[in-house]
Amino acid sequence: MHRPVQHILGELPNKPGVYQFVNAQGEVIYVGKAKDLKKRVSSYFNRKNYSNAKLRVMVLRVADIKYILVDTENDALLLENNLIKKLKPRYNVLLKDDKTYPWICIKNEPFPRVFPTRRIINDGSRYFGPYTSGVLMKTVLELIRSLYPLRNCNLLLTKENIKSGRFKSCLEFQLGNCKAPCIDNQTEEDYNKNIESIIEILSGNTHKISRIIKEEMKKSAADFRFEEAQVLKDKLEMINRYQARSTVVNPRLTDMDVFSIVSQTGIACVNYLKIIKGAIVQSHNLEIKKVLNESEEELLGYAISEIRQRLGSKSKNIAVSLTPDFVIEGCKYIVPERGDKTKLISLSIRNAKAYMMERSRNSKNIKRQERVDKKLLTLQKDLNLSTLPIHIECFDNSNLQGTNPVAACVVFRNAIPSKKEYRHFNIKTVEGPDDYASMEEVVYRRYKRMLDQQEPLPQLIIVDGGKGQLNAAYQSVKKLGIYNQVRIIGIAKRLEEIFFPGQSLPLYLNKSSESLKIIQSTRNEAHRFVLGFHRKKREKEVKSSVLEEIAVIGPKTIEALYAHFKSYDRIVHASLSELKKIIPTNKANIVFSHFHPE
Repeated sequence: MHRPVQHILGELPNKPGVYQFVNAQGEVIYVGKAKDLKKRVSSYFNRKNYSNAKLRVMVLRVADIKYILVDTENDALLLENNLIKKLKPRYNVLLKDDKTYPWICIKNEPFPRVFPTRRIINDGSRYFGPYTSGVLMKTVLELIRSLYPLRNCNLLLTKENIKSGRFKSCLEFQLGNCKAPCIDNQTEEDYNKNIESIIEILSGNTHKISRIIKEEMKKSAADFRFEEAQVLKDKLEMINRYQARSTVVNPRLTDMDVFSIVSQTGIACVNYLKIIKGAIVQSHNLEIKKVLNESEEELLGYAISEIRQRLGSKSKNIAVSLTPDFVIEGCKYIVPERGDKTKLISLSIRNAKAYMMERSRNSKNIKRQERVDKKLLTLQKDLNLSTLPIHIECFDNSNLQGTNPVAACVVFRNAIPSKKEYRHFNIKTVEGPDDYASMEEVVYRRYKRMLDQQEPLPQLIIVDGGKGQLNAAYQSVKKLGIYNQVRIIGIAKRLEEIFFPGQSLPLYLNKSSESLKIIQSTRNEAHRFVLGFHRKKREKEVKSSVLEEIAVIGPKTIEALYAHFKSYDRIVHASLSELKKIIPTNKANIVFSHFHPE
């Protein structure tokens, strides 16, 4: 049996600590921190009105209160953070984990390896990151490997294993990428000196490394070891180039952390910038999902604790866009009003806003894709397709009283036109106005080409027309042997009937169904595209006949003019000098005079 909550409230001390709200089933539903446990916890139960409905529901579900006393506010902050991650209470803010981001790991082992990873294992290894840019992480690793020879093998290089002589040097040693500690060619002390320098680089302390290398370079030059001095000089230049890539704010700025928060309904983003020697060496975003309409001060406190703990930051100076509700022992919060620190806060806010905008775009794209998937699933079900019709193609023919027969194929992907994949066809093998034979020809040409080029076939083929056009297209599909790989249908214009090969009765879809709308939109787009192509072809033919009427102008001259000027209008407006470059002078004079009689 739980004691009444009011009895517990009377026993709470006026000291810092962490409290846990427990429901009747014994589940921890909320974890919080407090400078004064009695005042903070009592405030939940002494309210007459609640600004948030979820908060009121949570308080009503509290059957028991547990608490842990701590020495300082900082201890309370850390303990709260750890308990939230461990217990995942229903009413606490949700911090979006970024396990997908890569880190650079220095493995806790003899002769430590340095490598990228997306898994953090608590085995004493050191992790640096996360790197939101894979390119930046690779650049850092390339710098490290160019400066210091390191092993990349998985051998267990204990002193006993090395002395036993069980290992052999590998190709990396021959290439100069490793000094082969596996065969006792490099001492652990020498190797660990390199690791210490690498830690400094990954921590952003390139100035310290530069100073050490510069001193060694001068010493080598003084001892007339010029080759060693040159190698050290090259390393120094690499470090300087790497450092130049960092955004330098002000070299006089001390090492510090910068945090800002941007909040929207339901979520917030906290951006973190790590500053070392006046340069931004790291940027990180943490997304927070609100649960009880928490204040920005409260959310920023959560985020600072989490990010500093996750990234191992020890900086004593913290610049913030607003003062968090909790202090960190030994640290100083600064809310700058002018100068370089204000610029840093502005930059941090811009990063947070950019993250929120990107998140919003991605969310809209996901919702849009979900709507599309729902439509395509309906189409798959209505047409009894074996796979989701992500790739749809539709064919249509056009001719005017048997002249200029053409056809077109339009492509839809995810129910959206993919115009760069549209194709039009001039009918080559059919004489006269024969829609069925024309359809058979273009379908065969289209998929013969796709098979030859090993392109993926569509899941659904739509033919504009009834049984006749559908059967003609199906003959080509059968000839190519792909009738089991694709589904082909026809749509008749009069009653919007859907025909299937070999079936006499059509399918009638509801006029308002999403499936029919997708089919109609592909058919209408194919019709529009083929008519446009047919119109252009007729216009070209009419204009070509005008050129044919000009004396001494034959088919080859017309072909040469079109090859260069591309259109009839450009031929009409071409200057005499332009025409002379393409056709003989006498013909150029005649063509120019025909269009410019004045």
